[in-house]
Amino acid sequence: MKVLIIGSKGFIGHHLVQYFKEVGHSVWKADVVVDYADVDRYFLIDVSNSDYNTVFHYEKYDLCINCSGAASVPDSLKNPMRDYYLNTVNVFKILTAINQFQPECKFINLSSAAIYGNPESLPIHESAATKPLSPYGFHKFQAEQICQEFHSFFQLNTCSLRIFSVYGDGLKKQLFWDLYNKAVSGNPIELFGTGEESRDFIHVRDLARAIEMVANTSAFNADVINIGNGVEEKIKDVVAMFFDCFDHEIDYSFSGQVRKGDPINWKADIHQLKSYGYKATIDMKEGLQAYHAWVTAFKKNVTE
Repeated sequence: MKVLIIGSKGFIGHHLVQYFKEVGHSVWKADVVVDYADVDRYFLIDVSNSDYNTVFHYEKYDLCINCSGAASVPDSLKNPMRDYYLNTVNVFKILTAINQFQPECKFINLSSAAIYGNPESLPIHESAATKPLSPYGFHKFQAEQICQEFHSFFQLNTCSLRIFSVYGDGLKKQLFWDLYNKAVSGNPIELFGTGEESRDFIHVRDLARAIEMVANTSAFNADVINIGNGVEEKIKDVVAMFFDCFDHEIDYSFSGQVRKGDPINWKADIHQLKSYGYKATIDMKEGLQAYHAWVTAFKKNVTE
């Protein structure tokens, strides 16, 4: 396939570029980041006028994966307009360009489990009610509706992936990045919540495999598909697992305070994804050990 990855400089986008190249696809990239070293099949997007016409006018693709946008619940509460533009308006602009220049191109948009909020029951099926707890969750759901709009009225091939908690090498934010920085400080650590909160984690390499399976199998009829491992991991358990990677004991506790916008418990129903042939290849312990090794090497290189 000829694949265009928008947001290629981000955490997920970078891994998708590597993965799709490794398995033999031709990959084009697009992002707002100026990179004079990356000139091969790379489109620089003007952040002030991102109409995407140039990207789709001069090259034909079999598949476009949109990994761009904002990815912070706290920031969406502080800057909801910015989040709306990056996660919702941007999707409309991309689909407008696809509709104008190559309506046969398949489009995958990375949505989020944040659209579910606090579900009434676990595991969470794609048919579950959507009750976002943050502007980020609302805007991701609106982007799904835009994908439905362009499929219904213009017959575009669209698909939205409701991604649960992704982690892995290169992620410089969120839980495990924060845990590492707090652990090396040597100070006692106080964490949000009680530890009984749960998430459904998926390693970024397994995410890349899942996305390829969706690309090869989905009907692209404005489908919505959960992307996770279908395993509920308690936060207290993954914190302990990660801190076991260190060579010294770490003093930590949970504050009992829940951060605004954060759901309590998540576990994905992934029957649809499994029907495409998906099975996890990286378990939690292995993934956290690899992440600890990566972040340790990264921090060492930064300070040298």
